[in-house]
Amino acid sequence: MRRIVLTGGGTAGHVTANLALIPHLRATGWDIQYIGSANGMERELIEPLGIPYHVVAVGKLRRYIDVKNLSDPFRVIQGVGQACSIIGKLRPHVVFSKGGFVSVPVVYGAKLNRVPVVLHESDLTPGLANKLCAPFAKAVCTTFPETARAIRRGVYTGTPLRDELFAGNRERGLARFSLDGKKPVLMITGGSSGAQAINAALRQALPRLLPDFDVLHLCGKGNLDPDGDKYAHYRQVEYLSEGMNDAFACADLLISRAGSNTLCEILALKKPSLLIPYPKGASRGDQIENAASFEKRGLAHVLDQSQMTADSLVKCVRDLSAHKDELRARMDEEPSGNGLEKVMEIITANAKPEK
Repeated sequence: MRRIVLTGGGTAGHVTANLALIPHLRATGWDIQYIGSANGMERELIEPLGIPYHVVAVGKLRRYIDVKNLSDPFRVIQGVGQACSIIGKLRPHVVFSKGGFVSVPVVYGAKLNRVPVVLHESDLTPGLANKLCAPFAKAVCTTFPETARAIRRGVYTGTPLRDELFAGNRERGLARFSLDGKKPVLMITGGSSGAQAINAALRQALPRLLPDFDVLHLCGKGNLDPDGDKYAHYRQVEYLSEGMNDAFACADLLISRAGSNTLCEILALKKPSLLIPYPKGASRGDQIENAASFEKRGLAHVLDQSQMTADSLVKCVRDLSAHKDELRARMDEEPSGNGLEKVMEIITANAKPEK
């Protein structure tokens, strides 16, 4: 039986592609093992699936001054030794890494055992972990075509997306949120924790948006507006642990952050979107670059958070609505944002042959 080691963690974005791959790897006869950190969210997501989970030490790779910079390199070295031992015992045919700090010792451990490595880079510019791992990879799958052109052994694949995303139903979504579907549905999402700046601007803009749109607002945990019920065509929920596919299905227009996984979902579902990326101070600037790529390719509109007010948000939403057909047509011309099949092909092509 072919065996694969998956790794990646630290944030949901470094795990969700692996979650999308797992059912298809199982269906095609792969034995799956996972290497992650002791306390990362990847453990919470992977262990309930019944996949053997192996722990290695992890050290954060910081670009700023911190006292932990003195000790964490030793944790990385410890993690490399542990990963080398685990991989030596498992003897996988290939390692697939989604990035994050935990991936560094795993990829190095694979290299020491002469096991082929396939990476996936979600953002337009690689994160530090993938920069350190890329020289040891047989292939680097990318979400953006620009990344594939700029990186050695880069292949533009898109990001593997979970099958459930495509199982949404518009009528079920409308019924769930008590919307009648007579007006276009504008959905706003800022991620599981919401986005305070977007929430504030949207709520100020509601009186001007609601005559033309039903508004479905995923505002983040603890961010419900106690006065929100006064609007007949406004629905707010903190977050959706299930049913996100139905929410997407009933949405005609989206306002969203610009995380790479979200952009792949937008492209795969062909949803006209206004992107409001996290500003540079709140991240390393990856969302700004991601959004700029989509805007340049004609796949979405972009509003800089520093320029966002209730007035500018209303103007941008109306502009988005006016150009929705153009955006959908341009997305139809692009390869699907779902990289599942391509990534599976690359994993298979680069795995050691079975003996």
